[in-house]
Amino acid sequence: MFRRRLFLTPPSSQPCYYQQRFSLVNIKLKWVKDPVLDTVVAMEKDLKAVCELKDMICRQADGCLPVYQLSKRRRQMDIEIRVSRFMRRYPTIFHEFIRHQNGCPLHWFKLTQEARSLHEEEQRWQEVTEEGTVQRLCKLLMLTKQRTLPLQTIDQLRWDMGLVQDYDRGLIPRYPQLFEFVKLEDDRIGLQLSHWDCRLAVSQMERNCGVRCSEGDKRALAFPIKFTRGFGLRKKCMDWLGEWQRLPYTSPYADASHLDPRTDESEKRIVGVFHELLYLTIERKTERKNLSNLRKPLGLPQKFTKVFERHPGIFYISQKRDTHTVILREAFDAHQLVEKHPLVDIREKYIEMMKTGFLNRSRGLYKKEPRDGDWYDQGLVEMEANQEETMDAFSE
Repeated sequence: MFRRRLFLTPPSSQPCYYQQRFSLVNIKLKWVKDPVLDTVVAMEKDLKAVCELKDMICRQADGCLPVYQLSKRRRQMDIEIRVSRFMRRYPTIFHEFIRHQNGCPLHWFKLTQEARSLHEEEQRWQEVTEEGTVQRLCKLLMLTKQRTLPLQTIDQLRWDMGLVQDYDRGLIPRYPQLFEFVKLEDDRIGLQLSHWDCRLAVSQMERNCGVRCSEGDKRALAFPIKFTRGFGLRKKCMDWLGEWQRLPYTSPYADASHLDPRTDESEKRIVGVFHELLYLTIERKTERKNLSNLRKPLGLPQKFTKVFERHPGIFYISQKRDTHTVILREAFDAHQLVEKHPLVDIREKYIEMMKTGFLNRSRGLYKKEPRDGDWYDQGLVEMEANQEETMDAFSE
């Protein structure tokens, strides 16, 4: 259901004054599968979990961990099988060995030399791109009404924004002039922006169009539209879309309290907020569930995520990997990002390593590898399974 807006002639004494009226127009745009953009999501299967396990190992002084410790965060990493079994899928990333402790053989994992080299390259790029990372975090907080977000909400976006795993203990304390930790009304810890930088309060839409929309400005900026191949759009829908594109664009960094939430202009502002939010991610996409906690901080109405279905030419919702991932269409040329962040290149290298290890293992190249002098046998498998089941019981 979409609303058609009608403008009344403004009084001459108030050149910027207008009233918004709308009538419901029975227009429904259906979801159409996009196999190309689905590939973007499908190719990252297991990548996030692999990188989190990798980071856990790298934080250790000796660069290795027993499997029972790695298993503590299995549920948080959405790993549905035993962690050891999961890690054995990718022998080009993880090397398994046996270490005896108090006479008991324990399964340990460390990174392969190739994976460690890639991790070091990733760290170097994180240092090089830190300024951009801090700016993206500032802009995220600038989108909110109170310039504050709970750390839990930022954690949900951490991977997509390219933040390091311990950003709250490492990155944030290095910028006390920009950020401070605050206690929220619900006793959670939040991150608050201490300094508003007007130079950052320019949206990607404004940069693309070479303009800057100040508060009260009524420029009609049109969003880039790309539909799935074969997507049929009736004339009625095309007329509505053309009219919607000619509505005023409100910057996501500007005060929007004057907008009637029942109007198309308000809906266009919501689209602009998520357009900007997706540009703050390094891969121009995020899972829909990550946006669920942003309604109040961003000052959005109920059922605000309906804009994704209403505007399939701007956003695509992929249902690959049993989730709903919101993708910004304009950021992709086929399945490749138009502008690629250096950390995206690193992630693609991890994906290639994972593919190689998975295929080599399926060909039997890793079946009988010695682990510090001990052969991998069924007795050790059962012992290891018992260790992981014990940790699962404690974590529950």
